[in-house]
Amino acid sequence: MKPSDFAYALTKYLSAYLPGQCNASENTVRAYRDTFKLLLRFADTQEGIRLERLTLADVDKSFVEGFLSWLETVQGNAVSTRNHRLAGIHAFFRYLQSEKPDMMLQCQQVLSIPVKRTVKPTVNYLTVDAVKTILSMPNTSTVYGMRDLALLGLLYDTGARVSELIELRPKDLRLAAPPVVTLFGKGRKARQCPLSSEMTDHLVKYLSAWGLDAPEKSDHPLFVGHNAEKLTRAGVAYVLSKYVSVAREKNASIIPTIVSPHMLRHSKAMHLLQAGVNLVYIRDWLGHASIKTTEIYARADSEMKRTALQKAAATVMPQQSQQSPWAEDVELMKWLSSLGK
Repeated sequence: MKPSDFAYALTKYLSAYLPGQCNASENTVRAYRDTFKLLLRFADTQEGIRLERLTLADVDKSFVEGFLSWLETVQGNAVSTRNHRLAGIHAFFRYLQSEKPDMMLQCQQVLSIPVKRTVKPTVNYLTVDAVKTILSMPNTSTVYGMRDLALLGLLYDTGARVSELIELRPKDLRLAAPPVVTLFGKGRKARQCPLSSEMTDHLVKYLSAWGLDAPEKSDHPLFVGHNAEKLTRAGVAYVLSKYVSVAREKNASIIPTIVSPHMLRHSKAMHLLQAGVNLVYIRDWLGHASIKTTEIYARADSEMKRTALQKAAATVMPQQSQQSPWAEDVELMKWLSSLGK
């Protein structure tokens, strides 16, 4: 059977266009692929279209709207997930516009489907004391304790995404002065983040203990599990949750109920902001494409708002009446009291 035009276009998009021309990361390609896996399931189970017969003409505006409704009502997806899937479909149809100009009208009709408004989530972050408590939990007398401290310390010190952290290699570290780590973010964009002296010292010990300081290990994964394979996202989340539980037993008042790896990234950004670091530098530190993304931290920092409010109130509010200096003169007060006798 001859492949359908949809099968041909989607295969080319996922296997050639995204990784080749867009330099999209493996995670981005996987996310788009998952969107179309769901769309194919919808076509088969809800629309009764056999997958080998699905054509581009079938995937019109009403089809996509039905798919999005199915995601929310049947699959139970949140609005944010629905919007994420729609973004993947929009990207595919923007690609189709140039590949198939005769389908431009259909493409633009699909592109006209709006995202749904959602309540912006609160930026959750840890206090400096909470981060210190969690990072003090690994037992660095063991090789895995050394690994866990290096992993969690780097996650916080650099504000890295988990996807960036698990892709690190020893060659991405420069531990000589000035020490930096090179991270590869979305679209394989590289950025360098400075390392604290404490983090640098620990990384030197970690690399030595694991034999990762040898030249032949320069391209080896920086963090591996017990199976000697590169740590996964789930592996990083497990390591963090283990120490969060222990830290909560030590001081439950400062450790939230839920602590995710991404919360360490938020925490670094908030702590930089509270230390007076300019948003532009924080944007570059985190690898944001736009400073508008970074501005969420400025809006979320209630502590800074409270401090600013107190300072402003102090300048405009009338001062409370204070006791006159002469009232503290004991002899004078005795004399004034004698006048009334």
